[in-house]
Amino acid sequence: MKEQTIVLGISGGIAAYKMADLASRLTKEGYSVQVVMTENAAKFIAPLTFETLTGNKCLMDTFDRNFEWDVKHISLAKRADVCLVAPATANVCAKMAHGLADDMLTTTLLAMRCPILIAPSMNTAMYENPVTQRNFQILRELGHTVIEAESGVLACRDVGKGRLPKIDVLYEYVMAALTPKDYTGKKVLVTAGPTCEPLDPVRYLTNRSTGKMGYEIAKAAWRRGADVVLVSGKTALEPPVGVRVCPVESAAEMYDAVMAEAKDADVVIKAAAVADFTPASVADNKLKKGDFSEMSIPLARTKDILKALGEQKRPGQKLCGFSMETERLVEHSEQKLWKKNLDLVAANNVKVEGAGFGVDTNVVTLISKEGVRELPKMSKLEVAHALLDELQK
Repeated sequence: MKEQTIVLGISGGIAAYKMADLASRLTKEGYSVQVVMTENAAKFIAPLTFETLTGNKCLMDTFDRNFEWDVKHISLAKRADVCLVAPATANVCAKMAHGLADDMLTTTLLAMRCPILIAPSMNTAMYENPVTQRNFQILRELGHTVIEAESGVLACRDVGKGRLPKIDVLYEYVMAALTPKDYTGKKVLVTAGPTCEPLDPVRYLTNRSTGKMGYEIAKAAWRRGADVVLVSGKTALEPPVGVRVCPVESAAEMYDAVMAEAKDADVVIKAAAVADFTPASVADNKLKKGDFSEMSIPLARTKDILKALGEQKRPGQKLCGFSMETERLVEHSEQKLWKKNLDLVAANNVKVEGAGFGVDTNVVTLISKEGVRELPKMSKLEVAHALLDELQK
């Protein structure tokens, strides 16, 4: 990772100051970050800020004389692994679309052969202008990625589309550009989070799942080029970038959504914690505790989504289930593998440190028909990539 070079191209928009956070984050993660600014960008944030954060000289002047002979815009273009232009003004987008190179930034961009990401940021009228939209289309046709601007209150006090996306969103696009695309052309269906089984209009039965594992799987699959659909129960998590999210609440709703999406999915990964039982009846009004000295709740079985998927699995479709156990982990998980016609089971024991609910790590054992492989404690994103690697085999 430390050998990869990320170029941040910053043009003269008010959102230029936000890029300091991204430059700092990428540098702390070990990437070599090189900032190239226009002269107008330097009026919004000082080059010294980026030089301090990245440890690299901020490039602005095409004709800067170096003690070491080096044509900077060419040498930087050659070693760049990805370039993000953000904020990208209407002017810079127009120059890029038509091959103009009259400053350090546009000259460097014209010499690049690495993936180029463009995050436009401008007034709504400028953003929606047909000329600007045509330039965006030209840039896409040239193979560049144009990241959709966000809507909201702009610096000029107008309300509409034109805001620079959140730094977390830009970060995800950069990470995706650095990730090999071995899932391009494949549809990956992921489930995540808990289900909520209603008891009355106020209460429901649920479990401790936070959805983190499933969300990380969806993120990893999108980074690797897949068309990702995430069927998610209630969580407090932000939807992953680039992923189509289908929100559900009950096990019945999750069953319907999964079965509809699984018909054309190449890979299905069931990471959700689906309730095995649901109240046999749902009260129309809130149950008052004064009406009961004690209460028993009759339960009914929910539909087994994983079993149904195994029964309807198409030739070539890969199916992965999760098995959360507290004892006899491998034995119980192997039974699930064969009984439900799965290709892979990701098994974990919630009693193991680092493998419980609500944490950022997991300790997983991968069980397939070829054998058992224990993984060490890893971040959930690393586990997600390990799962995708295994399914590729």
